[in-house]
Amino acid sequence: MKNNYEYTKRKTFLRTHLQIIIAVSQLISDVALTGSSRFQESLSIINNFANSDKAMKSTAFPSEVKGLTKRIRTVLMATAQMKEHEKDPEMLLDLQYSLARSYASTPELRRTWLDSMARAHLKNGDLSEAAMCYVHIAALVAEYLHRKKLFPSGLAAFKKITFNIDEEAAMKEDTGMQDVYYSEEVLVEHLEVCVEALWKAERYELITHIARLVIPIYEKRHDYEKLSRLYDTLHRAYNKIMEVIQSGRRLLGTYFRVAFYGQGFFEEEDGKEYIYKEPKLTGLSEISQRLLMLYGEKFGPENVKIIQDSNKVNTKELDPKCAYVQVTFVKPYFDEKEAPEKKTDFEKCHNINRFVFETPYTLSGKKHGGVEEQCKKRIVLTTGSTFPYVKKRVEVVGERQMDLKPVDVAIDEMKARTAELTKLCSSQEVDMIQLQLKLQGCVSVQVNAGPMAYARAFLDDSKSSHSGNKKVKELKDIFRRFVEACSVALDINERLIKEDQFEYHEGLKSNFKEMVKELSEIIHEQVTAALKIQ
Repeated sequence: MKNNYEYTKRKTFLRTHLQIIIAVSQLISDVALTGSSRFQESLSIINNFANSDKAMKSTAFPSEVKGLTKRIRTVLMATAQMKEHEKDPEMLLDLQYSLARSYASTPELRRTWLDSMARAHLKNGDLSEAAMCYVHIAALVAEYLHRKKLFPSGLAAFKKITFNIDEEAAMKEDTGMQDVYYSEEVLVEHLEVCVEALWKAERYELITHIARLVIPIYEKRHDYEKLSRLYDTLHRAYNKIMEVIQSGRRLLGTYFRVAFYGQGFFEEEDGKEYIYKEPKLTGLSEISQRLLMLYGEKFGPENVKIIQDSNKVNTKELDPKCAYVQVTFVKPYFDEKEAPEKKTDFEKCHNINRFVFETPYTLSGKKHGGVEEQCKKRIVLTTGSTFPYVKKRVEVVGERQMDLKPVDVAIDEMKARTAELTKLCSSQEVDMIQLQLKLQGCVSVQVNAGPMAYARAFLDDSKSSHSGNKKVKELKDIFRRFVEACSVALDINERLIKEDQFEYHEGLKSNFKEMVKELSEIIHEQVTAALKIQ
C-alpha cells in the first residue's frame, strides 16, 4: 500500500486498494471466510500501522487505509449475512447481488460476484438465471473493450438478449480500470460460456445473438473448427426451436406473487411484494410448502402461516406474533397492443416485467355468484427488472387494478375460450385429447354455466339494455367468432377420431347445433351461415 502510495506521488493507492478488495471478494464469494476473527484482527493491525507511521502522519495515507479496511469490513459483514441466510436461496442471491451492484463501477469486482451468483444458481438448478449472470459478465467485458476501442459492440449488442443489460453501463473510466486485463480472448471465452449456458436453459432463441458477436472474431482468426462447431450448435438450436414449438413441451417457468407480513420476523422485508420465478410447472401448493418449510425452520413452524387468498391483506387483522407469507399464482400480462406480437411461448416468457392475477367478487359481498352478478378485480403488477434476470425474484414496483363488471367478465371469458380453441386448431400437431376437453366445455348445454349462460344473461333482449349497447355488440361479435372456432374444431376432431369415438363426436355435434340454434334465437340472426356444420 505504502509503495503504491509513494509511486503515485502520495495521491492514492487505488491499484493496491482494488487488488486487495478483488482478492478478498474472490476468497469469500463462496461464503468461506465468514466470521473470521483473525481476519478482523488483521484489519485492526493494518489500521494501527498506518496511524503510527510518523512519515505518513501529515498525509491522507492513514484515512485511505481506514477507507480500505472499512470497505473490507462491509464485504465481511455482507458475507456474515450470507452465512445467516445460506438456506434461503432467494435472500442469499439478493445479498450477493447487492455486493455486485455496489461494485458496478469496478468491472473485475462485479464480475467476481456475478460469477459467484451463476454458480449458486447452477447449484439450485436455476439455469435461466445462471445464463443471465454469464450474459451480464460477457456484456461487461464487451463494454469495457468497446470503450477502449478494442471491440466494435458494447452493451447495445446484448439488448435483444435482456433489457436489464444497461446495469453494466455503470463502470467508470478512471484509474479504477487500470488493473483490468480484459482482451478479445477473454470476451470470446465468456461468449462461449454464454452459448453453453443458454443451451442448458433451453433458451435456444438467444444463442443466435451471441453467435453474431463471436462469428466475426472466429472468421478474422480463420478458426474454421470453432466456426464449424458454432454453426452446428446454431443448426441444432433452430431444430430445437421447431421441435418445442410443435410439441409445446418447453416450460420456461411459472410465476408467483409472494408478499411478506410480520415486522418482528421479516424486518425490512415486511410488506414487500416480489414476483418469484419457479422452475417448469411448479404448483401453488409446491412453492407454498417450500416457503412454509424455509421460514418454519427460521422462525419456528408454529409461527409461520401461508395466506393463499389473493385479496389485499389487512395487516391490522394479522397476529403480530406470527410471520405471514402470501402466495398467489400470476401469469405474464400483455395489453391488447402487445398480445398479437407475442406469437410463441418463448416470446411470452422472455423480457417480461408485468404479471396479472384476478380476484372474483360480487356486489353482495360473496366471492362467487351467478353470471349476472359475477365481477372480478384484475391486478397487474410491474417488477423493477425483466425476467429472466440474474436473480430468481424481483421486487414489485407498481400495481394497477381494473374492475370488471359482469358483462366485462363475460367478454373476457368468451375471448379466452375462443383464443384457446383457435390456438389448439392452428397447431401443426393437434392435441386431440386437449381439443376434445375444450370442445366439451364449449358446446355444453348447461343452464347456469358455460358460454350459453353468458348469452342468456347479456344478449337476451329483456336483459341486454342493462349492459350497454357497445358491450352487447362486442359480446355478440365474440360469440360469432366463438361459433366459428367451435365449427373448425369439430371439423378437425372429425378428421382425427377413430371409429370408437364416432358416437362421442356425434354427441358434440348435436350439442353444438343446439347451442347455435339457441344463440341464433337470442341474437335474432342465423349465425351458422358461413359454417360447414349445418
